[in-house]
Amino acid sequence: MAIAMQDLWQHIQRQLFPVLVEEVGELGEKDQLFIQVISLLPLGRFLKAYQGQGIGRPPHERVWLVHALIAKEVYQFPTREALYEALVARPTLRRLCGWESRSQLPSLSTFCRAFSQFAAAELPQKIHEALVKFYCGPKLVGHLSHDSTAIAVPERPPESAPSSAASAAQPAARRKVGRPKKGQEPPPPPPTRLQLQPGRSLAQNLADLPKDCGIGAKKGSKGHMEYWRGYKLHLSVADGDIPVSAVLTSASLHDSQVAIPLMQMSAERVSSLYDLMDSAYDAQAIAGYARGLGHVPIIDPVQRGDWVPLDEAQRKRFGERTSVERVNGRLKEFFGGRTVRVRGATKVMCHLMFGLLAITALSLWQRLC
Repeated sequence: MAIAMQDLWQHIQRQLFPVLVEEVGELGEKDQLFIQVISLLPLGRFLKAYQGQGIGRPPHERVWLVHALIAKEVYQFPTREALYEALVARPTLRRLCGWESRSQLPSLSTFCRAFSQFAAAELPQKIHEALVKFYCGPKLVGHLSHDSTAIAVPERPPESAPSSAASAAQPAARRKVGRPKKGQEPPPPPPTRLQLQPGRSLAQNLADLPKDCGIGAKKGSKGHMEYWRGYKLHLSVADGDIPVSAVLTSASLHDSQVAIPLMQMSAERVSSLYDLMDSAYDAQAIAGYARGLGHVPIIDPVQRGDWVPLDEAQRKRFGERTSVERVNGRLKEFFGGRTVRVRGATKVMCHLMFGLLAITALSLWQRLC
């Protein structure tokens, strides 16, 4: 696979770049990064459903619109309006996306409608899954690092939101208040989400996670509490800073509630050896599920009564967990993680996934070439 990618990169450098320079002019650093990203993405088979059928005016080319939305994150345009202005003013960027002239550009509203379509169909998630399975699936991944990051959005949380889709559909029965009668055993407590997740499918676990905008809180690096309004993006990242899986939830959800769905999703895409997690994931159910997958969980333990620190070998492996922190940092600093201007979990996830697509493609180039 690495040899194939080397051949592809040599083809791009020796043949594609000179042709593009002759056609569109000198290519800058961002232009070359953008070409690397779109040359690796398997877009064709996912965009056949958007082709025009029957009579009437054919729709605008969706491949070019996907290119433009990826360019928005690579070139760090904060809004779709800024992207559109750049496409109008910069012939090189416009032609790299696919439009030869300004007259071919669709209207800004077309960009917005296409983005809504892509978000509803989870198009970037499907492209990302295919990309990971094709380039990472045949390989053995050493470490998968799991973590979440805060995603702040200009959105108000709903006044009364159900804790999950399951609880909204079937509210839990109220327990009787007070002490049970003499000789009567107290009713067992209802099973927690962590207890239920190992016996559920990935689709069931994902459907049970709350996805409404919420208020998140975490302790910062200096020990102070930090708050934000929005969501949490949960990632599983392989060695080489390659994002393997991503799940978006409400900001109020604890990290541990997404560990098992993340491991389920990652196990469908790659084969791995170690699961690396911080102390937020220190739960027997999580460690037991990782062992059931044939993985070795290394979880930073919470300091409590039975606290046993990681040994030297585990601590050394745990240091590989910085890969997920680097991906979180790159997403926020360079690929749109801090410039979310859409509302609703579906659109927020679509926006973030275009940035993760770019990060994944660039990490694959760097790792496998």
